Amino acid sequence: MDPIMDEEIQVVQSTELNGDYTVDPSVFALGAVPVNESTIQPLVIDDSLSPVTENGYVSLQHLHNGTNDSAGETASSTSSHQSASDAMDVDSGSESHEPQRMISVVIPQMKFPPLPYASSRSGLVYDVRMRFHAEPMTSRQPDDIHPEDPRRIHEIYLELFNANLVHDVMTNDSPTDYQMLRINAREATKQEILLVHEKKHYEWVKRLVEMTNEEREIIAANSDSIYAHQFTYRCAKLSAGGAIEACRAVVAGQVKNSIAVIRPPGHHAEPYQAGGFCFFNNVCIAARVCQKDFPTKCRKVLILDWDVHHGNGVQRAFYEDPNVLYISIHVHRGGRFYPCTNYGDHKHCGSGPGEGKNVNIPWPCHGMKDGDYLLAFQQIVMPIAQEFGPDLVIISAGFDAADGDELGQCHVTPAGYAHMTHMLMSLAKGKVAVCLEGGYNLRSIAKSALAVTRTLMGEPPDRLFSTEPTAAGVETVQMVIRSQAKYWACMYPKSESQADGVLQKELRGERLHDIYRAWQSKEWWDSFRMTPLFIHRDVLSKSFEREVLATSNYSESRPLLVIFHDPPDARGLPHARTSKLELHNVWVTDVAKSYVEWAVQNDFAVIDVNLPKHVTEENEDETYADPDESSSRSNTTFELATYLWENYIEVHESTHVFLLGIGDAYLGLINLLSNQESCTDRITFLISFVAETPLNRIRRPADEDEVARWFYQHSLIFVARKHGLWDRDRKPRKKFGRLVESAYDDLNEMLVGHREQVMRLLEQETEEWRLAQPLESQIGR
Repeated sequence: MDPIMDEEIQVVQSTELNGDYTVDPSVFALGAVPVNESTIQPLVIDDSLSPVTENGYVSLQHLHNGTNDSAGETASSTSSHQSASDAMDVDSGSESHEPQRMISVVIPQMKFPPLPYASSRSGLVYDVRMRFHAEPMTSRQPDDIHPEDPRRIHEIYLELFNANLVHDVMTNDSPTDYQMLRINAREATKQEILLVHEKKHYEWVKRLVEMTNEEREIIAANSDSIYAHQFTYRCAKLSAGGAIEACRAVVAGQVKNSIAVIRPPGHHAEPYQAGGFCFFNNVCIAARVCQKDFPTKCRKVLILDWDVHHGNGVQRAFYEDPNVLYISIHVHRGGRFYPCTNYGDHKHCGSGPGEGKNVNIPWPCHGMKDGDYLLAFQQIVMPIAQEFGPDLVIISAGFDAADGDELGQCHVTPAGYAHMTHMLMSLAKGKVAVCLEGGYNLRSIAKSALAVTRTLMGEPPDRLFSTEPTAAGVETVQMVIRSQAKYWACMYPKSESQADGVLQKELRGERLHDIYRAWQSKEWWDSFRMTPLFIHRDVLSKSFEREVLATSNYSESRPLLVIFHDPPDARGLPHARTSKLELHNVWVTDVAKSYVEWAVQNDFAVIDVNLPKHVTEENEDETYADPDESSSRSNTTFELATYLWENYIEVHESTHVFLLGIGDAYLGLINLLSNQESCTDRITFLISFVAETPLNRIRRPADEDEVARWFYQHSLIFVARKHGLWDRDRKPRKKFGRLVESAYDDLNEMLVGHREQVMRLLEQETEEWRLAQPLESQIGR
């Protein structure tokens, strides 16, 4: 038998799976059958044949000289088998009648059209003309480059081009379907801009073209963080028009999503004025145009702003609009970070029809990381956005929270931005438009924009190195949840009270810290015979009642221990849905009491000072109250300690005076020693417990060295293990007192862990006095 024909038989036998010569194409694709490639003819696609089965398998037919057998033969599996057998008897030496085994592949028809989103491309808006808006050379030093630099958008574009995500017309290559679709930018029209801005503001920006350089410099100097150029007007219109076209292309379905690499930015521009490098509010104009041009397809818009600065202009434009949800994640620092107002705090939630449609997530400090932003997204942004159900998502993408940006001083990585983008792409059927805002480190914005663009094009985000949020991030997220819970069904915990104003007044409760101090006053009278001392206050509050308790012997000639401390810690397990705290699920920890108890048992006089974290106002609402800031509580300690020193301590004859400051009280006592020179003559020891409070020294310019020596010899300051002091390479200086690194981080744990050490110190310092006491008094102790 001819060896060629023998191998052909192997092919047929190996594929006769069901007796009808039906074969899975994967048999050939995977090379499961060892066949000499030189004996097999090229595949012939024959659309006239139908598959033997309906699952896309291939039909094998015996062909003579590359032509089909008769119709009857091709229709019968039996005759086909017979033809194959007959072929083995043909003279293999005859070229004209040499039998060939051909494979006819039948391509099954697609049952469904391609998925429109998966097969669509992402869009890019970039126009080099937007680089013409630049700070005039006459208004700056040659090396003093303005942060809002024309190179910002060029750096991002180069990053995308070098990653082969975009085709450039200046190259000889042809664009591919795997690159972004270029969307032409255009200048926004006057009518479009006036959908957001007042006509007076539009005309003001337009007049910049006709002004002289000197006039523009005067305007810039008198304006809010902007510079003006001859091309500012056209560039601002191009930037707004680019945002419009990026959003319109997404809504119209021309692209699945888009990114607009545009400048000048826009989210600080308010309807009536420019500010913060911004002239026209790009995303607001784009949102309004899309709502106007696509009234049924784009009714509800989500604007997510992750720029490190609050987008005051966006908030102003849509504050009363129920169809635009604005969510801003930004550094706020209590209104001390640009734009330096309280407009970006968590309490501004919209008004009128738009109440609840404004969500501010204001970070209290710099240094926020990926974990903080992801926590905000998972706990606030995504639940609220899903409940809102937008038709379009616009990202105000400032990259000044990126790691390396000196203005933002935060640490969001490119992967962090990619993960946030990925989550937002699950909304609005993937209709997402990214519009550049701030970001002033050229490498940081380029890498961050590249990560966002890759995600838009379908690449999964990179792995995050850390998802742990900071303590400030956790507290901020919980604070925002409490303020937004009444507006969104997905936000918990909620308040179930539906009482009207009159009934609410009858139901109004008292804050527990006031109740506890009142109970403590009675308890300590019974146990230690301690009574309240009069403290003059300009403002009356329940929180000041019984603020200072003292034993009756505080004026006698004996050791005096003065303790400044926070209210006791209360730990509770609230109801998951209503946030109600039932008293049996609340535990109170009062470690300072053990110090008072020991001092009384050892014949010390005691003055106990409770420093409330919140001063209760008359008829205040039952709402969450933030604790007073650390600096405010330190000042309160200083004022109160000064009053006590002048009226109750200095005027009496205590043999020893020990000051014990816990937490924020430490700085207040340092200020007391700095301002009251007589303290160093009377105070025996200053003992403090510090967890997060920054360390300080006694400041007396006249005798600084002498005071520093005294402070080191008469202080014992326990500093938490995680305090930043211990991160330094060099040893702490003696001017900060005698510092002890604690093995604990929590103040209560420090108070318990170092209690024996403090009590031994008090015993050692008062040993002579104790030995001089009558024998019966020593036996009593």
